[in-house]
Amino acid sequence: MRVGFAMCGSFCTYAQVFPVMEELSKTHTVIPIFSEAAYHVDSRFGTALDHQAKAEAFCGVPPLHTLAQAEPIGPKKLLDILVIAPCTGNTLAKLAHGIADGPVTMAAKSHLRNGRPVLLAVSTNDALAGAAENIGKLLARKHYYFVPFGQDDALGKPTSMVADFRQIPQALEAALEGRQIQPILL
Repeated sequence: MRVGFAMCGSFCTYAQVFPVMEELSKTHTVIPIFSEAAYHVDSRFGTALDHQAKAEAFCGVPPLHTLAQAEPIGPKKLLDILVIAPCTGNTLAKLAHGIADGPVTMAAKSHLRNGRPVLLAVSTNDALAGAAENIGKLLARKHYYFVPFGQDDALGKPTSMVADFRQIPQALEAALEGRQIQPILL
């Protein structure tokens, strides 16, 4: 199976996401795809170059990181499924409104033209505020599936929600069968 594994800029989740990428790459062909932020931004959670090197070490290929690299995904039918983990509020908004102005959103748009599944692993501080509308739109759309998610700090960050990234492999299998893994809310 060919899995696209797109990473957006929720850097605080990378320590949870990279082990899943590594696990999937042991049994599947995994193509890493980085958003502009994931590819270029250094943060207190690591440097962009370190993240790129880690993805390449796990997957055997460097991350796709430009519109031109992501666009052929659909026409060439390069993927069986696209995982976006972490999927930020910014990416959710762009997907919900059909905006394909970066490598991750272009990968999704291109991949969806073939009616193949996109699996979203939410990580956003405003899931229960501004991003709620976009999550709702994508829940109602064909070919979009979600990794189960819940509040990560209900008292300190009452509108924040994060996916249980450990469930990506099970959610991926369900999405390939056209099913949404349940329960979706933790």
